[in-house]
Amino acid sequence: MYIKRLTDLESSIKKKSILFIGPRQTGKSSIIRHSFNQYKKYNLLEADTFLKLQRDPTRIRNELKSTDKIIIIDEVQKIPSLLDEIHLLIEEHNVKFLLTGSSLRRFHAHGINRLGGRLRTKRLNPFSKIELKDVKFDLIERLKFGLIPSIYFSDDPQTDLKSYVNDYVQGEVISEGAIRNIPAFARFLEVAALTSGEMINYTNIGNDAQVPRTTIIDYFSVLQQTLLGETLPAWKEGKKRKPITSSKFYFFDTGVINTILNRKEVNRNSRDFGNLFETYIFHELRCYRDYKKDILINYWRSTSQIEVDFVIDGEVAIEVKSTSNVSSEDLKGLKAISEENKFKKLILVCFEKNERVIISDRHEIEIFPWDAFLEKLWDDEII
Repeated sequence: MYIKRLTDLESSIKKKSILFIGPRQTGKSSIIRHSFNQYKKYNLLEADTFLKLQRDPTRIRNELKSTDKIIIIDEVQKIPSLLDEIHLLIEEHNVKFLLTGSSLRRFHAHGINRLGGRLRTKRLNPFSKIELKDVKFDLIERLKFGLIPSIYFSDDPQTDLKSYVNDYVQGEVISEGAIRNIPAFARFLEVAALTSGEMINYTNIGNDAQVPRTTIIDYFSVLQQTLLGETLPAWKEGKKRKPITSSKFYFFDTGVINTILNRKEVNRNSRDFGNLFETYIFHELRCYRDYKKDILINYWRSTSQIEVDFVIDGEVAIEVKSTSNVSSEDLKGLKAISEENKFKKLILVCFEKNERVIISDRHEIEIFPWDAFLEKLWDDEII
């Protein structure tokens, strides 16, 4: 079953070459098969294609025809030396490239920056709820198994997730050549999954994984460059309360988190539920950023440990709670950040059934059921 994705490649590729990135199995190849099947394609996952281009990157130039206005190279990070050929063909032959990749690490190591303004980067994430509007969407199931397309349509998601983690998460990272101590990285991966969505404490994580703090910093960098997670920086503009400057880290998919931790069940009463729910809302905000509007996402935490989960463009504060009955305690962070008097919206996303507004110290706090919040987000009524 093909689900139309929100990323707009077809009109963008006519203007400029694209680096199309995203974790494995998020649907990059499906989009290419569905929308770009008429163009010449080199798939570096095919052993014969890989070996031919690895031996002689100029084959692309030698096989170029006058009708080849767009060329697709799938998993281009496998042969970074192709970047020189791509550069030449863009400059001298006016060819546009659609390059796909599931890791940025080798790109950076081999000078992707040389292509500079000649490439636009587009990112593909696991499914967003809006992309699944015509199929069943069960939030609890999605928090448990995540939203990777191949897992979403699997008849045995738990088994397939285990294979995904073994084959792609650990395998992809280790194949990058950056990890020498595999047992230590495996320990780190578990601690990182356990603390996903929390403020990063490199020293504590290093102690748990039994490796130095500097190694933990490198490990997090590897996770980001292989697109398996994202660092969320702190919002530091507050004047009323001193902010903490440490970042948070979120894995890209809740199903991957649960699988790394060997977590079999997810339910509303579990202590992990709130964190998974927050991770999911961050996923939707990130999809909105990557597909629709370039927004800046931060979080805010004061040195007195008062926190707001997401700050958007320094103007919208969003707190996420798994409660179905919002209390005054749940509003503490939004009330505190409202003292800055610079926020256009203060929002709490939760499991209450109806939208409502709470007036607090002359500030309005909007309470949204999670699904209503997402509808308004994608209708551009939040940001």
